[in-house]
Amino acid sequence: TTLVGRYNAKPDLLEMQVGERQDARLTLELAADASCAWAQLTPARGGKALSTDDISQALQQARVVFGIDPQAMQQACAVQTPTRILLASAQAPVHGVDAQFQLLVNLARDRAPKVDARGLIDFREHGDIPTVDVGTPVMRRIPARPGVDGRNVLGEPIPATPGLDHPYAPKLAGVAPSSQDANVLVATLKGCPASVEHGVLVEQLLSVGNVDMDLGNISYDGSVRIEGDVLAGMKVHVSGDITVTGTVEGGELEAGGFIAVGGGILAHARVKAAGAVSARFVENSQVYAGTVLTIEDMALQSELQALNQILVGEKAPQRGRLVGGSARSMMQIRTPWLGTDASGITTVQVGVNPELEERHRALETLIKQQDAELDNLGKVVKHLTQQGDPKGLLERARTSWRHATQKLARLVEERTELQERLALIKGARVEVTQGVTGVVDLVFGKHVRRLQRNYDAGVFSLNEAGQLVISQGIGEPTVVH
Repeated sequence: TTLVGRYNAKPDLLEMQVGERQDARLTLELAADASCAWAQLTPARGGKALSTDDISQALQQARVVFGIDPQAMQQACAVQTPTRILLASAQAPVHGVDAQFQLLVNLARDRAPKVDARGLIDFREHGDIPTVDVGTPVMRRIPARPGVDGRNVLGEPIPATPGLDHPYAPKLAGVAPSSQDANVLVATLKGCPASVEHGVLVEQLLSVGNVDMDLGNISYDGSVRIEGDVLAGMKVHVSGDITVTGTVEGGELEAGGFIAVGGGILAHARVKAAGAVSARFVENSQVYAGTVLTIEDMALQSELQALNQILVGEKAPQRGRLVGGSARSMMQIRTPWLGTDASGITTVQVGVNPELEERHRALETLIKQQDAELDNLGKVVKHLTQQGDPKGLLERARTSWRHATQKLARLVEERTELQERLALIKGARVEVTQGVTGVVDLVFGKHVRRLQRNYDAGVFSLNEAGQLVISQGIGEPTVVH
C-alpha cells in the first residue's frame, strides 16, 4: 500500500527500505548465586552469525570461567529461532556423611525411645535381658566423610557441609577399643549390652533376693534383678535397669534404664527411671518415667509423671481406674475409668513438657551465638584469602571455620528434632475407654477445665480454636463446658 501510494505521488523517484541485514545477538543471564549462566540468542538474518569465539568472549566479559559446556556453545552457534540455552553450570558440592555407629550384637537393648508419627512411644516389653561374653565385638564406628567443595560458574568455591565426626561417647562402661581396630568396641566383661547415643554399654547383671535391712541399700553400676520385694526405707540406685518380681513397699528405686515391677508400687514408694516404668498397680506413691508409664490395673491417690504416655488398665480394660492424685504426661493419658465419686479431685495434665521447652530456648540462644562466630570466622578466611597470609593464619582459620560449621549443624539438627517433638504436643489427648466419674480437673497446656458431670467413653482434646472437646464415636466432637 505504501509503495503504490508513493509511486502515484512521485513516479520519477522511488526509494524504500524493504529489508534489513541483522547480525546474531547474544545476551547472557547470570543466576544470582552464580550457579548457572544462560544465553538468550537471536539468530542472524543476513548478517554475521555467532561463532564460539564470540560466545567465549561474552563469557569472559561476564567472568564466567567454570562449568562451560562446549556442546551448548556449538548449539548456540547453530540456532535458527530465538532460543535460550544453558551455557555453564556450577559443580554442586558433595556434602559429607556423619559418623555412623553399627551395632554388632543383635540382642542389645536399645534405650533410645522410638517415637512414631503420632509422637507416641512403643511401651511393649523388650524380652529377656541378653548377655555377651568378654571380647565380643559389640559396635563398629564408621568415621565421617568430610565432603568435597563445589564451584560456581565464576570459579568460586561452594563449601560442602562436612560430616559430623562424632566420637564414641565418653566413659562407656564394660567396653574398650579393639586392639586390631580402634573403631571397634569389644566387651571387657560378661554382661548385658545396652545401646546408648554414640556408643554401647555392657553392664553386669546383679541378682539378689529381698531388698531389706539384712541386704542393705543397693548402689550399682549396672542392672539389678530383685527376686522378691523392696521393703520400706530401702533404696536401689543403678545405672542400668531394675527388675523386681515382687512389690515395692515404701522403698525407693532409681534407674538409668527401665524399671519393671511385677507386683505393686505402694505405701509412699518413690520410683524414677530414665526409661519406661511398668507395674501391676500403684497406690499412694510417686512414679516418674522418662518415656512411658504402664500400669496393668489401677493407680490410686498417686503422683504419676511420664514424658510421653501414661497407660492405666492395660491388663484390666473393664475395671482399670485412675483415681485421685495427679497424672502428667506430654502426649497421652489412657485409662478405662477416670476418677470416682468416693475420692477427692483427680487431676490429669497433658500437652506440656517443660524440659523440652527449656532445652529449645537454650538451643535458640546457642545457635545465634554460633552463627555469629561462624560469620566472623568466614570474614577472617575471606580477608586472609584475598589480602594475603603473611603470618600463616589461614589454615588455622579454616580449621576453626570447619569446626564451627560442624557444631552449628549439630545444634540446628537438635533444634529441628525438638521442634518436631514440640509440634506433636498439639495432638495430646486423654482417652477414657469406659467413663468419667467424680471430680476431675483436665489440664491441656495452659487450659484448665473442671468436669461438671459424668461422661461415657471418649477422647478429650483441644480443637483448633483452643476449646476442650470430647469425641465419642461417630459425629462431631462436643465442646466441654
